[in-house]
Amino acid sequence: MISAIQIRKGMIIRIENAIYKVLETTHVTPGKGQALMQTKLRKLSDQSLHDYRFRSKDKVEQVYLETIDMEYLYAEGEEYVFMNLENYEQLTLASDVIGGAVNYLIPNVIFSIEMLDKKPVGVNPPMTIELEVIKTEPYLKGATQSASNKPATLETGITTSVPQFIKEGDIVRIDTREDKYLERKKS
Repeated sequence: MISAIQIRKGMIIRIENAIYKVLETTHVTPGKGQALMQTKLRKLSDQSLHDYRFRSKDKVEQVYLETIDMEYLYAEGEEYVFMNLENYEQLTLASDVIGGAVNYLIPNVIFSIEMLDKKPVGVNPPMTIELEVIKTEPYLKGATQSASNKPATLETGITTSVPQFIKEGDIVRIDTREDKYLERKKS
């Protein structure tokens, strides 16, 4: 059991015999009264979203999931096929299990599949991934270096903010935890 103020994004917790993944946390300290931990949770059994408020003295059970590294192979409509790297078995997952990782599905990339009682409940992409820029505004001559960033659409359809010097066709490294540009791939 952990204290409610120790709950962090990405943790798996059990509340009243249901298993939830923590999507967001906010520690609230009002001027009067007790501190609270406001959370947004995803129920793993049916993928429904819940807002839950814990008092600072509440205790919750942290659940540990088995993780298996699997290679993403291809999509079939709204289902995605992964291959276990140890025994080469294939696993088909629906988009609701994959969640936000769908923005990073590129063939031959290794993902961590979270399993609870031998059933897949979540997919985690690698910490960083390289994607091609397929659409962005051209570089503006005369724009100052501090003229910040511009939007770019990447090969998986995700849009992120990139520096002015990035052009279509460039390969960029993205932080998958924050959907944030890190650097341009060196040629």
